[in-house]
Amino acid sequence: MGNGNEDMLPLYETVKTRGRFVYRIFAVTFFGAVLLILYHRLTHVPQGAKWLWIGIFLSETWFAFYWVVNQTLRWSPVHRHTFKERLYKRYEKELPGVDIFVCTADPYKEPPMLVMGTVLSLMAYDYSPHKLSVYLSDDGASDLTFYALLEASKFAKHWVPFCKKFDIEPRAPKRFFSISNSSMDHHSEEWTTIKKMFEEMEERVETAVKLGRITEDIRSQHKGFLEWDKKPFTSRDHPPIVQILIGGGDLKELDRDGVPLPTLVYLAREKTPERPHNFKAGAMNALIRVSSVISNAPIILNVDCDMQSNNSKSVRDALCFLMDEETGHHIAFVQFPQSFSNLTRNELYDGFMRVISAVNMPGLDSQGGAPYIGSGCFHRRSILGGRKFSEGSREYLSGKNWGKNEEEAWTLEERSKDVATCTYELGTEWGMEMGLKYGCPVEDIITGLSIHCRGWRSVYCNPSREAFMGVTSTTLADALVQQKRWSEGDLQVILSQYCPFIYGFGKIKMGQMIGYSTFCLWAANSLPTWCYAIVPSLCLFNGIPLYPKVTSPWCMPYAFVAFSAYGYSLYEMLWSKGTVKCWINDERMWMIKRVSSFLFGFMDNIFRLVGLGKSGFEISNKASDEDAMRRYEQEIMEFGVASPMFVIVATLPLFNLIAFALGLKRVITQGSSALDSLMAQLILSGFIVSICFPILEALFIRRDKGRFPASVSCISIVSAMLITCIPIF
Repeated sequence: MGNGNEDMLPLYETVKTRGRFVYRIFAVTFFGAVLLILYHRLTHVPQGAKWLWIGIFLSETWFAFYWVVNQTLRWSPVHRHTFKERLYKRYEKELPGVDIFVCTADPYKEPPMLVMGTVLSLMAYDYSPHKLSVYLSDDGASDLTFYALLEASKFAKHWVPFCKKFDIEPRAPKRFFSISNSSMDHHSEEWTTIKKMFEEMEERVETAVKLGRITEDIRSQHKGFLEWDKKPFTSRDHPPIVQILIGGGDLKELDRDGVPLPTLVYLAREKTPERPHNFKAGAMNALIRVSSVISNAPIILNVDCDMQSNNSKSVRDALCFLMDEETGHHIAFVQFPQSFSNLTRNELYDGFMRVISAVNMPGLDSQGGAPYIGSGCFHRRSILGGRKFSEGSREYLSGKNWGKNEEEAWTLEERSKDVATCTYELGTEWGMEMGLKYGCPVEDIITGLSIHCRGWRSVYCNPSREAFMGVTSTTLADALVQQKRWSEGDLQVILSQYCPFIYGFGKIKMGQMIGYSTFCLWAANSLPTWCYAIVPSLCLFNGIPLYPKVTSPWCMPYAFVAFSAYGYSLYEMLWSKGTVKCWINDERMWMIKRVSSFLFGFMDNIFRLVGLGKSGFEISNKASDEDAMRRYEQEIMEFGVASPMFVIVATLPLFNLIAFALGLKRVITQGSSALDSLMAQLILSGFIVSICFPILEALFIRRDKGRFPASVSCISIVSAMLITCIPIF
């Protein structure tokens, strides 16, 4: 470390969001209007259809409660900025080793070339290669994935030095070659050569995937393929496989410029039907143990198989927090946001992630630390091992006292297999006090919560250039499957021993407990949303008013809450650099998710509690059909499969269309008195119909393969008609 005042400056700064005072005035005013609405409900009970009124009142009470819960995230958000040049000056020769974990599970849902793009982008980090180790966990135990990694290890000898020579971004080959590279014009020959090498590698790998097997001439080229000759061998029943492709005492590969490459390891942990494998949490814990044998770096980064590096300096951003002299010893992990490279301009299915990244996460950061979200997160290895925070105990991250294991690769592989067996964890604290937690589909959330409850902080880092770029769902079915898993797992957290208010009581701030709950209560929004999507419209065409007359003063708080709530959500979207159409898509998706995937997640939790079901893990599909992809790029919603969720998605807007038409007829027939009393319900039904027009279009207008299947359309039409027959007196 140098001398002078420069050495006393922090490695990062924390900035409070502007406009907090104005927002707090708005929030207090909004809450006052909400209280007026609830007071009006209690003092103006209708004579008829009281059970419908009770449903609306309970729904509005829930929405008010959930809005209050969300204020924790908006009351005092903070943003972090790093000073990497200071880190460079003080610690460049002493930076710690970093072990990088990439998890995949299915070569068909998660195409090997997509995974290899992630691996190559991480191997090309702007960091000392001898301090980097990249581990690929293949829970599908596929020789196709192993072959792809073997090809990637050969291509890395050319790709890594190419990236560093020209300081290119991004460093995932396919993404780099797909964007404009005018800066490379004067190096076009080298650019063309590398691109051709990548395309040849891509063709070889994709040919093998289409064939569904590895040919004998390829298998004979590497001893690793012998592992798949052991019988019996299936993706769910096989011995542990550990193959060090680069690294180890006798496998120190050099790139084309004679510089050592990062260590590269393939892992398929042992699986057997007799032992639970604990999904991704089990894979991560096996990676922690295997890496401790081979490299044992003090910092661990884990990413999903599609989360390719988009910023080669993000590792230095993370170290600015972890190595800060004043506060670094408080920080357990640094969480980066999830961003996606294949979003449409108006983010057809995933606009909500923009607001979560720009608003919710900084809000939780101010309350004691952002949650661990399972990808794009830098951890201290020792804390994943269960270490509790102690003010007097500091872990100095330095490369001086660290070095990779210099044993021969074969020896390291055999030792690593021992810790990747199904029986290794028996009688240990793995999955409980050590590693990632078991017993929940969102193992990342409860793992981060347990770390916070041991006294540690975390930080959320969202640099101007996104650290990671993933692949989001390109069909509505895949998006809803993902949302069901998240909402089901999050609700399971609050119904378990890890409920933030029980597990975190006395250990973390109240604001942090409430902040965690904003995610854990997603699924619970399903029933109130269902009620609000049906009851007002059901009363509309029956001529029963549920809201004050337009000419009544009591109409004002309802109007204020409605317009200000949607107005503020639009502001958040625009502030997060989204578009107006992005906001419309977001509002539509929130409704769709709440009445379908959130509902299914909620019901699955109920079934699990009464012993009729159990938790599972569904892999999100990263592959896509060409026709579906074309429609996605044109921002046309995809409904082309028969799904119970789609029946719900189609029924509600169709029912509201019927209610709007019949309600409008009633208003025209009865005149101004009916308009005065039913205007609010007419607007609500009209809003649902307008925002869900793409759904109605897929029911009645579209003729492409992305429309609703005939079975879904028929069931939805019958269901909508049956709802209109519900007796309300």
